[in-house]
Amino acid sequence: MSTDLAALAEKTGTKFILALFVDLRGKPCAKLVPVEAVEQLATEGVGFAGYAVGAMGQEPKDPDLMAIPDAASFTPIPFVKDGLAIVHCDPHVEGKPWPYAPRIILRSLIQQAADAGFEPWVGAEVEYFLLTRNADGSLATADAADTAAQPCYDARGVTRMYDHLTTISSAMNQLGWANYANDHEDGNGQFEQNFQFADALTTADRVITLRYLLSMIAAERGMVATFMPKPFGDRTGSGLHLHLSLTSGGTPVFPCESDERGLGLSDTAYSFIGGILDHACALQSVIAPTVNSYKRTGAVSTASGASWAPRSATFGGNDRTHYIRVPDAQRIELRGGDGSANPYLAVAAALGAGLDGIKRSADPGAVGAVAETRSTLPPTLLHAVEELEADPVVSGVLDAAGDGVARYFAGLKRHEFFDYHGTVSPWEVEQYLTAF
Repeated sequence: MSTDLAALAEKTGTKFILALFVDLRGKPCAKLVPVEAVEQLATEGVGFAGYAVGAMGQEPKDPDLMAIPDAASFTPIPFVKDGLAIVHCDPHVEGKPWPYAPRIILRSLIQQAADAGFEPWVGAEVEYFLLTRNADGSLATADAADTAAQPCYDARGVTRMYDHLTTISSAMNQLGWANYANDHEDGNGQFEQNFQFADALTTADRVITLRYLLSMIAAERGMVATFMPKPFGDRTGSGLHLHLSLTSGGTPVFPCESDERGLGLSDTAYSFIGGILDHACALQSVIAPTVNSYKRTGAVSTASGASWAPRSATFGGNDRTHYIRVPDAQRIELRGGDGSANPYLAVAAALGAGLDGIKRSADPGAVGAVAETRSTLPPTLLHAVEELEADPVVSGVLDAAGDGVARYFAGLKRHEFFDYHGTVSPWEVEQYLTAF
């Protein structure tokens, strides 16, 4: 690994490397390592005080997290800073993979898939808003002319943000990600930029890298790129839609010509769907992991006329109202996740639920129907956490690399909910100040 990382740095003219990983909440954490220390980085990693990192399951007294770089993830980003690169890392403690590290958890699920005879492939749709702050601190759409009631796909809105969008597009293509579309989404100030699918770990790494690139490049232009699920009550929220498929020995296992249900899927694919639907309520705690997430899935409509967010655990064909959409026989699209999701955990949880469905030969039910055994999605983060605690499969995903992670994660999210619940909002003042 030492030679690989050093050679990559030399080949790309890298002068500094961001040795990066994320905590359970998805916060990107890094140390800036000069290329002169690349050999030490590659052989020993770089140390962090785990408690200071954030949600990593450590206390101040605990040993250092050592971020061990994965040379295969090395990503030069000279379009952010000349000579800069990112390498994604796997946190270890005292020489062992740290079970609270999201990348380690996803690795464990990929291995479970391999043990079952499958290779998971993932595509991700990263939606975000471009905003600015007014003098009073309130948020405004970065493009002041972006005021249409239905701005989705508006050619003028895309053109006005041409410099930002093309900078990101060119960056993705320079990295070999195969950007194939950049569009204005359904909310004023909302955009999406797509890249080709890849293996599960590579796609999760790329989501983290893209969020970093979007944030930094937007900031250079005086904007805020936010992945907050619902920054405006009357606009469509931002999703993190995951396109999932499996191969076995390199052969796709989802397509099947003799499908009586009409979607062109195999029994394995339907069982995978059934597993996700069976665990959907618990899954939401991972793929929609913030208080704000439930303002998105709870929305009935928006200024544009639709929320584009599922409210029940259903599946169907090329129909964006479902929790799981089947755009073609090669893949399924999980639409319940949002921009606050940690991509490593989101992919791992979806994969774990789907693999459980295959193991049990789960039946997803009729196309488009809500099964009697499946309720609507959780209305709040607290409800989702309770579903997580009652679901051994999704909890088991979080505990895949070591026990205690699911309990720790549930505790973090319960505290987050009650911290929010204990805050007096402007709505409460308006409703109750003189009501009695």
